[in-house]
Amino acid sequence: MKMGLLDQEGYDRVQAATDELGQSTGEILIKLELVSEQNLAKAFSKQYDLPEADSDDYPDQPLFNGTLSGNFLKSSRVMPLSDEGDHVVVAMADPSDSFTIEALEHALGKAVRIKIGLPRDIERAFERAYEEGEGSLSGILKDIDVDFGDVTDDDIKKLKDMASEAPVIRLVNRIISTALEERASDIHIEPYENQLVIRYRVDGVLREVDSPPVELTPAIISRIKIMANLNIAERRLTQDGRVSLQIQGKPIDLRVSILPSLYGESAVIRILEDNAVKLEFESLGMGKLLHERFMAVMSQRHGILLVTGPTGSGKTTTLYTALKLLNKPECKIITVEDPIEYQLNGITQVQVNANIGLSFANVLRSIVRQDPDVIMIGEMRDLETAEIAVQSSLTGHVVLSTLHTNDAAGAITRLLDMGVEDYLLTSTVNGVVGQRLVRTLCEQCREEYSPPASFSKRMGLDKHVENYQNIRLYRPVGCKACGGQGYVGRLGIYEILVVDENIRKLILQKAATTDIQEAAIEAGMITMFEDGIDKALRGLTTIEEVRRITREH
Repeated sequence: MKMGLLDQEGYDRVQAATDELGQSTGEILIKLELVSEQNLAKAFSKQYDLPEADSDDYPDQPLFNGTLSGNFLKSSRVMPLSDEGDHVVVAMADPSDSFTIEALEHALGKAVRIKIGLPRDIERAFERAYEEGEGSLSGILKDIDVDFGDVTDDDIKKLKDMASEAPVIRLVNRIISTALEERASDIHIEPYENQLVIRYRVDGVLREVDSPPVELTPAIISRIKIMANLNIAERRLTQDGRVSLQIQGKPIDLRVSILPSLYGESAVIRILEDNAVKLEFESLGMGKLLHERFMAVMSQRHGILLVTGPTGSGKTTTLYTALKLLNKPECKIITVEDPIEYQLNGITQVQVNANIGLSFANVLRSIVRQDPDVIMIGEMRDLETAEIAVQSSLTGHVVLSTLHTNDAAGAITRLLDMGVEDYLLTSTVNGVVGQRLVRTLCEQCREEYSPPASFSKRMGLDKHVENYQNIRLYRPVGCKACGGQGYVGRLGIYEILVVDENIRKLILQKAATTDIQEAAIEAGMITMFEDGIDKALRGLTTIEEVRRITREH
């Protein structure tokens, strides 16, 4: 409360957890997700009048290696930064830890001056300085001494032996933990004739990283298969699996996809970090006007709400946010998903399993007999699923689902093309949300500029700003805070098509997608491009990013 980060209820929770677990206030605040590491560091800096440690302050080699125990430094979350002769500068995550400060001064025989460090920065610096031999990629590769040779399909024992080698296990763990540090959503492991390529997808863009030798491909893929409980002997067919683990105390779910390719098996690992995404419309990027239109569709007692967009555009997250809003004791919600990406308390979630005949359609038939108020279908993949969804909405249920189309209007024609009767669509579909994800500009380094009047006119910026002289846009620069990329994270741009009487008439006339789009715009729909332009003018993203994602102008 003294730092201004908590209300009374939050303060009481922290005190109770601190007393029960015996951990520091800072650790509890972060574990309970009441504050972020950055905000806590700034609050400590202000409260104790101490500077914050910069990433360049951390040494590559350990200081006082023979004097200070590595275990003590790691458990206390403290890292020596420099020896100034009469005093030592150290980074600490929690400056209120007087015991650690006294222990340092006693061990070193010098005064200790504190800088506030982010816990993750201290952990990375500790690994770099103290665990280089066993934690770095080069250190792990030095330890790998396995005769890989040519592994045949029948040599299962050799595959298992390779995957069980401690260095191989550490190598795969390092690939995953580094992806988490880089905020990656996916890990791509791709073997080619003479090299193994590992790429991380960060903020929607693939980025190549240092990769081990191509000879290690069978060992790495086999280790991933063992983690995901897949068939290590099957190297000719695709396989999908899931891994649940904890990294740095955080629960992580991994979705694993194995695909046979010309030079070996390729793997893609989707990282699903619990509580990494706030299920709130504001944090997703949905502004006030769009949120009001969304809620107008959601408030109807029955009918279908569709969310459309390509793979990786945040459709499922939008649906989960809607479910969180609807999740009340008086409302029964059942979901049918493949796979279940996030677990929500108070909601019955069903995992589809085609191998045993548990398809979307089969589950949906049983769900209706479970008397739900709201049904969420992970994806409308075929006519059978779409027809059951339509029938469910006609019998008084709210149905939420996703569809792969380029825009909101395209969802209508896609359902017609699938074979859903037009008169059924007009009676059931209440609205369609189209969305994309754009990269968010780093607030620490973004640069403001005035675009040429000709460019502003071509982009239609005059619709948002009355005077061309007042138009300000922003461009990425790159700094330490964003890893030199100029962007940190992503947010959504949206369009919400509300099915009114005019659009119902167009549906019955089998009108083209463009006609439905124009009618929705006339009725007040803000397009994804326009929503993106608004976010660019507010400095949240760039015009170039909006154009790249929407492919307009």
